[in-house]
Amino acid sequence: MPSNTRENGFETLIVNSLVDEAHYEQGVTTEYNKDYAVDESRLFCFLQDTQLDKLAELRILESGLEKDRFFKQLDKKLKSDGVIELLRKGMRYKHLKLDLFYVRPSAENPEAAALYEKNIFSVTRQLQYSKFNPRLALDVCIFLNGLPIITMELKNQLTKQNYKDAIKQYKDDRSPAELLFAFKRCIVHFAVDDSEVWMCTELKGDKSWFLPFNMGFHDGAGNPPNPNGIKTDYLWKHILRKDTLSNIIENYAQVIEEVDEDTGAKTYKQVFPRYHQLSVVTSLLADAKHDGVGGRYLIQHSAGSGKSNSIAWLAHQLVTLKGPDGKEIFD
Repeated sequence: MPSNTRENGFETLIVNSLVDEAHYEQGVTTEYNKDYAVDESRLFCFLQDTQLDKLAELRILESGLEKDRFFKQLDKKLKSDGVIELLRKGMRYKHLKLDLFYVRPSAENPEAAALYEKNIFSVTRQLQYSKFNPRLALDVCIFLNGLPIITMELKNQLTKQNYKDAIKQYKDDRSPAELLFAFKRCIVHFAVDDSEVWMCTELKGDKSWFLPFNMGFHDGAGNPPNPNGIKTDYLWKHILRKDTLSNIIENYAQVIEEVDEDTGAKTYKQVFPRYHQLSVVTSLLADAKHDGVGGRYLIQHSAGSGKSNSIAWLAHQLVTLKGPDGKEIFD
């Protein structure tokens, strides 16, 4: 069978990998609620499977009016707190708290393990997201329990387009006025081709700032040759795996408040770890877990590559790191 070298062939490759290998569910665009930017079907499937008694007590599914009231509160919280905060802390609705994501369990907690397995990771291709223009469609959107967390625009260099065209598409065609692309509504937006991956955490039209999310090659930019496939397949074969993505949500992704020293004005910045930051923190945690305390390391980061965040993420996780005996390694 000849290879599909068109853009939709690249899209099929990624989606099939997530569904067949990472065990995602595959969504369809008709399950997407454009009014509130959620996969309504999977959101309620998750809540019914995990918190059916709360749903009944809150009467959310009792009528269209009750459901709309719930969606309005969810929308309000997503706008104010953002999807990262809601996934981590849940949402209070009326007098009860609803969990929207279950974190990875510790080894000795089978109950938490069972809840974690109930999380629904799903992927929808050609998502028709716009209330205003039904012809607009996003290449790929990833949802967690019905909440959108990642978008992707894909380009295939065999069609003479690359990640720069995907970035341009985000800047020109993916308006932050659309609910899906509003600040804090998704965790990250990826511009992807078969050689490079770039990322952005806040879409602002022409002012959208994309950073490389590449592995690096020969102490430089880009990605190494992949003898087993496409250079960028680490994105969907590793980063978007359920356990890796859960780890990022729990320990890395965040919204940071910044205060101007002169005016006192507050601004907010959403942070998603770059590939080299994940790599260095994961490597050091694994080394400390295996060898214990006292090791010395030289970590080389270029200027502006996020050293402070790498240090903070590492320190935060070293505090709770446990050795093979189950005891904390660091005092």
